[in-house]
Amino acid sequence: MPVTDSAARARFLAAARFNEHGLLPVIAQAATGGEVLMMAWMNAEALEETLATGRVVYFSRSRNALWRKGETSGQVQHWTDLRLDCDGDTLLALVEQQGVACHTGRRSCFFQALRDGTVTAIIAPEVDLEVLYGR
Repeated sequence: MPVTDSAARARFLAAARFNEHGLLPVIAQAATGGEVLMMAWMNAEALEETLATGRVVYFSRSRNALWRKGETSGQVQHWTDLRLDCDGDTLLALVEQQGVACHTGRRSCFFQALRDGTVTAIIAPEVDLEVLYGR
């Protein structure tokens, strides 16, 4: 749901409190069902593009570049609601996820849990990585 009013986008950006590196942590949650899918980062440019287009755009710290979710995998996110926390320093993105959210082929990045004293994968991949990324 793109925000076409540039003044409204500017107000939302002004309310966001980016950290000393110019980044804002973002929790992506399924708009239906409420499952937490992933955590990533946005800079001001990523948040502006996300607001303007309706497609979720993150900032990749490893690549030092914008990361348009799904640009290589096709696993795109479109937001239905964006919510800043009480301090404005964390964003909750309610998203419609196309396919899986995790680069491991799982629906959620939060698939490891402590079970019987061992860190265990509790969610199996839904998509083969060769199919997902062609590798």
